[in-house]
Amino acid sequence: MTTNCFRSGAPARRRFLQLGAAGLAALSPAAQALFRLNNACLNPQETPALALEKAAWQGIDPADWWDCHTHIVGSGDGGSGITQTPEMHQPLRHPIQTLQHWAYANAACIPDNNQDQAFVERLRALMDTMPKGAKAMLYAFDRTHGANGDPDHANTAFFVPNEYAQRLAKAYPDRFEWVASIHPYRADCVEALQHAAANGARAVKWLPPVMGIDPASPQCDRFYRAAAALNIPIITHGGEENALHGADQPLFGNPLRLRRALEAGVRVVIAHCATLGHDIDEDGREVRSFDLFAKLMADKQWQGRLFGDISAIVLRNRDPEVVKTLLVETGWHDRLLYGSDYPLTGILPLISVPAFAEAGLLPETAVEPLQSLQDYHPFRFDFVLKRSLSWQGKRFADRIFATRPFFAAGKATAA
Repeated sequence: MTTNCFRSGAPARRRFLQLGAAGLAALSPAAQALFRLNNACLNPQETPALALEKAAWQGIDPADWWDCHTHIVGSGDGGSGITQTPEMHQPLRHPIQTLQHWAYANAACIPDNNQDQAFVERLRALMDTMPKGAKAMLYAFDRTHGANGDPDHANTAFFVPNEYAQRLAKAYPDRFEWVASIHPYRADCVEALQHAAANGARAVKWLPPVMGIDPASPQCDRFYRAAAALNIPIITHGGEENALHGADQPLFGNPLRLRRALEAGVRVVIAHCATLGHDIDEDGREVRSFDLFAKLMADKQWQGRLFGDISAIVLRNRDPEVVKTLLVETGWHDRLLYGSDYPLTGILPLISVPAFAEAGLLPETAVEPLQSLQDYHPFRFDFVLKRSLSWQGKRFADRIFATRPFFAAGKATAA
């Protein structure tokens, strides 16, 4: 999950955001819709049928379509065990986090109360209008931990228990898979990983800058050995992260720090292909994080181990040139995996369909149908948008969207 659309700047802008976060909820639905701020949460059963969507499914078996980047949202009010930092509810003291929380909740169509239940009901309604066999991979999200392996509650922005993600996948196996989240500094990290894999976890999710995980630390070695033995992939953020506050360790997002996992034999999926931000290269230069992702992808020794997911690459804060590179680097397509980063795909201001047309990545005739699709169904919108992108005659290959074989390759079986 990543976006920098709500970052603070100078004091005047910070004050503006304080006022904006405090007053945003007071806007009428009509005013919010005017600025495409408010997700109208239209009935997904009434999603318009589009020729673009029919074309998007050509060459793809829906049973192989697993959205590998789907976040769970909630508050713990339904017994989920989810926790949120209080800073998400303090608009005057913490305007950015408050605004972010409002945006995520609005995108997921959940009210101020009964959030756990409302999220699941909305997610099920969305997935039930997908072709039979299509699934969403639901992310747990572990707490921040300190170097001593103990939980760091003060710097934990958001927590989704593994048990809850597992429970949802077990309750709705026709639509959900689940992804564990296990901090590698935990004393019980290996046992937790083995338990998760034995109970159907398809991968492990990390957000190193937020969780306080240094992927290059020797503290991760025992976890890497266990993940390699189980053949369970780690989906880990690469590049700049701004969607959640926590440990505030931006250096931990450097893609090069993942070499230690690769050397240990772990299959690593770099979320978003590190398409946002800058990091330090080996020679001390600051370069685009995406360039470091490309550097790792070019290293032949990591073929079969290093992958990227294409979630969030269509957000406004991505350079269209990066999207063009992903399209034309067809040699990477065997190593790219489809993901959406839901519910970010439901935050209307974060994605500009007209901007893709202006950049030559999308025909003008696709703009209006795609915007209509976004109003009804963020999953189908994200999928059809990415299937419609093209540059120099190149599109994302069909196999990118057939993710099930990759995630079904682990050695453990569901209990």
